[in-house]
Amino acid sequence: MTTNQHLSARRRQANDATFVIIKPDAIRRGLIGAVLSRLEPLQLEIIGAKVVHVSRELAKAHYHHLKVKPFFNQLLDHLQGKLHDTPYVLAFVLWGPDAIARVRQVAGATHPEKAEPMSIRGSFGRITKTGLMENILHASTDQNEAEREIRLWFKSEELLHSDVLPRWVSVQR
Repeated sequence: MTTNQHLSARRRQANDATFVIIKPDAIRRGLIGAVLSRLEPLQLEIIGAKVVHVSRELAKAHYHHLKVKPFFNQLLDHLQGKLHDTPYVLAFVLWGPDAIARVRQVAGATHPEKAEPMSIRGSFGRITKTGLMENILHASTDQNEAEREIRLWFKSEELLHSDVLPRWVSVQR
């Protein structure tokens, strides 16, 4: 094995990739910079980023595990930006040591009122007067979810350093 192969193998073992979406409610409220400034101190590498106009099909695939919930259609409308007149999201993949757990910690609990006050959701999330939960961002909860979401939202050629990513990244839909 060459030195580069050893380094690549070591990076693969010590790091993981996670998927993040800055949602339309955050974009509408001008919070992209605020969200990124909370993630930046983690010193994770952005290995993929893009602005996405979310189709109904993509929203359904992303939230397929919630399809039996009574709020499913509202969730789809939210991700598509229909509830905030913002028809896009910012999707990105972060890479580094314990990326999934560290991003989840900074993001805070899914429900803004249960999130730590200094977390992203605790600071910027809210429940509107109509009961809509605006939780600012999505962050993968575990390795399986990160793998599924990255494959759903990104092609391997859209990601940097694919040589150090797990083998599943090159498997496309």
